[in-house]
Amino acid sequence: MRSTPALFRRLGRYYAFYAAGFVCLVIFLAVAEQLGLSPRWIGQIFLFSTIAIYAAIGVMSRTSDVSEYYVAGRRVPALFNGMATAADWMSAASFIGLAGTLYYSGFVGLAFVTGWTGGYVLVALLLAPFLRKFGQFTIPDFLGARYEGHFARVVGVFAGVLASFVYVVAQIYGVGLITSRFIGIEFEIGVFVGLAGILVCSFLGGMRAVTWTQVAQYLILIIAYLVPVAILSYKVTGVPVPQAVYGEVLRDLGVKELELFSEPRENEVRLQYRYRADEYARKIADLPDALVAERIGQVERVTELRTQGAPAREIAAAERTLRDLPRTPDEARIKWERARQDSLSRSVNPPPHAEAHPGTDQAAKDSARNNFLALTFVLMVGTAALPHILMRYYTTPSVREARRSVFWSLFFIFLLYVTAPAYAVFAKWEVYSNLIGTDIGSLPGWVASWGKVGLVKIEDINGDGILQLAELTINSDAILLIIPEIAGLPYVVSGLVAAGGLAAALSTADGLLLTISHALSHDLYYKMVNPQASTQRRLVITKSQLLVVAVVAAWVASLRPDSILFMVGLAFSIAASAFFPALVLGIFWKRANKWGAVAGMLAGLGVTLYYIVRTHPLFGGSMGDAWFDIHPISCGVFGVPLGFMVIAIVSLLTPPPPLEVQALVDFVRMPDQGRKTLETENRL
Repeated sequence: MRSTPALFRRLGRYYAFYAAGFVCLVIFLAVAEQLGLSPRWIGQIFLFSTIAIYAAIGVMSRTSDVSEYYVAGRRVPALFNGMATAADWMSAASFIGLAGTLYYSGFVGLAFVTGWTGGYVLVALLLAPFLRKFGQFTIPDFLGARYEGHFARVVGVFAGVLASFVYVVAQIYGVGLITSRFIGIEFEIGVFVGLAGILVCSFLGGMRAVTWTQVAQYLILIIAYLVPVAILSYKVTGVPVPQAVYGEVLRDLGVKELELFSEPRENEVRLQYRYRADEYARKIADLPDALVAERIGQVERVTELRTQGAPAREIAAAERTLRDLPRTPDEARIKWERARQDSLSRSVNPPPHAEAHPGTDQAAKDSARNNFLALTFVLMVGTAALPHILMRYYTTPSVREARRSVFWSLFFIFLLYVTAPAYAVFAKWEVYSNLIGTDIGSLPGWVASWGKVGLVKIEDINGDGILQLAELTINSDAILLIIPEIAGLPYVVSGLVAAGGLAAALSTADGLLLTISHALSHDLYYKMVNPQASTQRRLVITKSQLLVVAVVAAWVASLRPDSILFMVGLAFSIAASAFFPALVLGIFWKRANKWGAVAGMLAGLGVTLYYIVRTHPLFGGSMGDAWFDIHPISCGVFGVPLGFMVIAIVSLLTPPPPLEVQALVDFVRMPDQGRKTLETENRL
C-alpha cells in the first residue's frame, strides 16, 4: 500500500492538533504553578500524561499483520518517516548526554555533533536507497541474501543484538534518571516503571505503532529542547535565539575561566585532591596489606565513636564506610583506581571550553586531536551501520521516498544538534557566575534534590565553607535536566525538559527493542529454525522475545554500568566494525563473497570487543594498555579498517560469489523502476 496525499494531509491534521494540545498543557501547568501547584505534581503530570498519550497511540495502532508489524506497511511518507527517524535517533544520549558532554569537554564534545550529523550523509549516499530497493525487513536479511545463506545472517544477528542491547541499556538508564528525580522513586524502581511505557507501543503494534508514536515523541522532545534554552538565552543576553548569540557568552566565559583557574583557594583545593590521588596510588601499590590496614582502621574508628557517645549520624556514617569497603584486593584495586582517577581529574583545571585539543604539552595535544578524529570517524560510520536506523528506510513507499526521508531526518536532527553547544555554554556560565564561590550552607534546593539520587555531589575538602569549582561534581547525564533549576526558571520548565528526555529515551528504546526482537524471531527463528511458522506464531515469538530482552536490559541498566554517552558510543563502535564494511562492499563490490564477509565481520567485531575489554575499567582494563592512546569509546576505529581489509583479502583468495548473487548487486544498485524490489519480498 502506497502513501497518498490524503494520508499525508490526515496525518498533518492529527499531529498539528496533538502539538497544539501539548502546548496548551504546558501553558496550563505554568499557570497552575503560579497558583500554587507543587513541583512534584507538575513532574508527575508531565511524565504520566505523555506516557498515556504514547500508550494510546500504541493501542490504536495494534496490528497482527506481518508487514505492518515489521515495516509499517511500507507506506510512511518521507516527512513523517524523517521525523520518526529523528526521534528514533535522538536518544537519551543526544537529548540528555550531549549537553553534559559539551559542558565538560567543550570543543572536544563537538566530535559527537559532527560525527552523528556526518553519518547521515553516508546513510544517504551509501546505504539507505539500496537497502530500500532490496526490500525485506532487517539488515541480516540483506546479509543472508547477499552473502549466500545463514552463516553471515547469524553473525549479523549476533552483532545487531549486541549493539542494540548496549544502546537500549543506555536509554533505559536515562528513563531511570528522569523517573527517579521527577516522580520521587528509587532509580532501580524508576527503570522498570519507564519500561512499561516502552513496551506498550512496541509490544502491541510493532513498527507501525512505534512509527506513529515516534512522530509524536519528536514533537515533544524538540519543543522541550528548544523552549528552555530560548528562555535562558533571553535571561542572559536579552535575545531568545541561543544559536545566534551564545558566541558572545562563550567569549565572556573564557574570561571567567581565567579568573576561576587562578583563584588561590581553587588552587589549594586542587592541590589537596592531588595529595588524595597520591594516597590512593600508595594504597594500590601496598595491596593486599593496605586493604587489611584500612579495615582495621575503620573498625577502630567505629568502636571509638561508640565508646565516646558520638551522634548517631556519625556512627551510622562510619558503619556505612566500613560496610562499603572492598571485600577483596582485586575489588579494592578497581575501586581505588577509579577514586584515584577522579581525584586526579579534580587536581587539574578543566580544559578551557573553546580550546581545541587541549593538553599540558604537545604529546597531550596530539593525543586529544587523535581521539577527536577517532571518535568522529566511529560515530559517522556507526551512524551509517546502526540496524534500528537502517530499518526505518524499509518503511517508506519507494526508493525515492527513502532518499527524501534521509533529508528530512537530517533536518529534524539538525534542529537539536545546532542548539546543544548553546546549552552547554549557558549552563556553564550560570554555574561559574552564580554558584561557584557561594556559601555551602546556602546552596539552592536543587543541589540537595539531585544529591539524593547521586547526580550532584559537594565536598568541602578544604573546610572553608565556600564552594570551589573542584568541590562540585554534577553528573554529565544530569546537566540538561538540571539547567532550568540552575538558571532559576519556573519548575514547569524542568518538567518540560524531563518530558522531552523521556520522549527521546522511549522513542529510541522502542526502535532498539524491535530490532532485537526482529533479529531473534524473524532472522533466527523464522528464517533458520522454522520457515513454515504461521504469521500468528511469528508475532507471538517476536513479542515474547521483546519482553524478555526488555526486562534483561532494564536489570542491566539498574546496575548503572557507565554514562549514557559512553554506552551509546560503544554501541556505535560495535555496529560500525561489524556491519559497515560488509554492507558497503556488499552493495558496491560484486567480488565480495560470503567467506570474506563472515571473516571480516568477525575480525572487526572481535578486535573491537578485545580493545574495550583491554582498556575499560569495568572489565579490569586500563588506558595503560591502550593502542595509540585511543579511548575505549572509539574502539571501533580499529575494527572498521580491519573489517574492510579482511573482507577484501579473503574474498580475493576464495571463489567469487555465484552469478545470481552478482545479479542481486546489479539489481540493488541500478535504476529499475518497473520491477518488484525482490522476489523474496513477495513470498513474505
